[in-house]
Amino acid sequence: MRLRAFLPLALLALAAVATACGDRVVGTTHTSGSLPPVEGADSGLPGASTTGTGGSGSGASAVGTSSASDSGPPSTPVPPSTFACTGKRGAAGDSTLNLVSGAYARDSLLHVPASYDPTKGAMLVVNYHGYTSNAAEQVLLTNMNPVADQSGFIVAYPDGLGGGWNAGDCCTETQPPNVDDVQFTKDLLALIGSEYCIDPARVYATGFSNGGFMSHRLACEMSDVFAAVAPVSGVLGIDPSACTPPRAVPVEHFHGTADPVVPYDGGPALKLLPPIQFRSVPVTIDFWRGTDNCLGAPVTSYQNGTATCTQWNDCNGGAEVELCALVGEGHQWPGSSVVVPGLGNGTMDLDATSRMVDFFVGHPMPPP
Repeated sequence: MRLRAFLPLALLALAAVATACGDRVVGTTHTSGSLPPVEGADSGLPGASTTGTGGSGSGASAVGTSSASDSGPPSTPVPPSTFACTGKRGAAGDSTLNLVSGAYARDSLLHVPASYDPTKGAMLVVNYHGYTSNAAEQVLLTNMNPVADQSGFIVAYPDGLGGGWNAGDCCTETQPPNVDDVQFTKDLLALIGSEYCIDPARVYATGFSNGGFMSHRLACEMSDVFAAVAPVSGVLGIDPSACTPPRAVPVEHFHGTADPVVPYDGGPALKLLPPIQFRSVPVTIDFWRGTDNCLGAPVTSYQNGTATCTQWNDCNGGAEVELCALVGEGHQWPGSSVVVPGLGNGTMDLDATSRMVDFFVGHPMPPP
């Protein structure tokens, strides 16, 4: 039995939680403890030491970022774009986009705020679901639509074939053959761009679990399109030697230290079978720090209860790398009222959705 074949047994719980309100867990168990250090102290990478620690904090947050107790939208709206369009006919509201990519019929949910102006470039976030989940469940899990309405950006929720994404180490067992999700992403963006006015400098990716793996892969292979990425509970799943983006990519990563599916310290999913060893979060972060040539010393950019965000800046091209670690949190989306049963604690000490939107707003694509 291969390890990846076991993952659906753990993640199928998301479907029941997201589609049946009576089964949804609201609120979380908070745990305390020390934040594991980021690897690299002896790796020779610049800025390898860490200064932030977990545990109870004062709630101090980075400038322009909502406090963890505020589950509402980010404090700053998306700034007006200088990119202009004519003839775009896509309407505001919720819709389903259908297309054919690689001979397969594909679909995605699209949410467009009422404030959308078809003559002005809008920010776009592509939000990938986890393995065995789907776009509709990702809408509920991340609660990104209300933030999009308040801040004024468009969000797309693609559906993976067979409930997964070919993001490297995870997860293709239930997919039909020869699925190319990177090409699907390109085709989806082309379709959205044909109907909506999208600012090419403000296109971003995020995702949960397998969708987080996919976000890392897109940073590697589509850095000319995605200005920044913010994976949640998913590490780098492709060989680092195959990840050679031509520019420094801003990366904000969220992960629970007690994640049983994608372990913070690396190793087999669910710690049951040895065939596939996931990279650790520290190794993933060190990879991006090295790739982006981040020379700045690490700083604690956010701290509240179990949540600590450590940031490395002074990277090439104005990029930043940030790790938001949640002590004691399991395989969950931080700040979500949907807590997946059996996959560890959730937390309300940090709202990942609001924080990543602030991160995106602060990192448009640099000019050529």
